[in-house]
Amino acid sequence: QVQVVESGGGLVQAGGALRLSCAASGRTFINNNMGWFRQALGKEREFVAGINWSGGSTPYADSVKGRFTISRGSAKNTVYLQMNSLKREDTAVYYCAMGNYGPVSITTNGYTYWGQGTQVTVSS
Repeated sequence: QVQVVESGGGLVQAGGALRLSCAASGRTFINNNMGWFRQALGKEREFVAGINWSGGSTPYADSVKGRFTISRGSAKNTVYLQMNSLKREDTAVYYCAMGNYGPVSITTNGYTYWGQGTQVTVSS
């Protein structure tokens, strides 16, 4: 059984930074893509960033390009999201997800295992 666990959320002032972490466990991971999504209150879940196994493909949502950076740990079952220059509109529950191999998906359909989410709140 695969488990995905996020950590690192919290309250931060606008312009500040946070680093989210995600760890997957429960099986051997080979070539799995990983992704971050977020869901603000009353809105649909949206893609934030994704990364393939090697780290060579890292698509981002336009709204976070230049501010957020996704990376993968050396153990490959961990992924990070460095969030800089945070804005109030970044406030949401952030979810980590694990997908299959191949092109990195930017939709929820491309991911099989999901974490419970971690709240990120950006205050003005």
